[in-house]
Amino acid sequence: MDIHYSSRFRKQYKKLMKPIRLKVHERVRVFLKNEFDPLLDNHPLQGKYVGCRSIDITGNYRLIYEKYPDGSLNFVAVGTHPQLYGK
Repeated sequence: MDIHYSSRFRKQYKKLMKPIRLKVHERVRVFLKNEFDPLLDNHPLQGKYVGCRSIDITGNYRLIYEKYPDGSLNFVAVGTHPQLYGK
């Protein structure tokens, strides 16, 4: 499976504290085994992220991604709920 990283995702990822980055890696491993594992709370998004989906990294951190028909993924953004959704 091909995974692409948007420039936004890369910038946000670099700013994360090490424990959160480790959690991102852990959850991506779970995601790659089973993208609908209940631990991830994988769900579709609306508004400015219509067409994207979100998975939980921690109680407050999310990873937003797009899945293309060929099965490849684009990681769009990562951050806290307020950082990503402005709430």
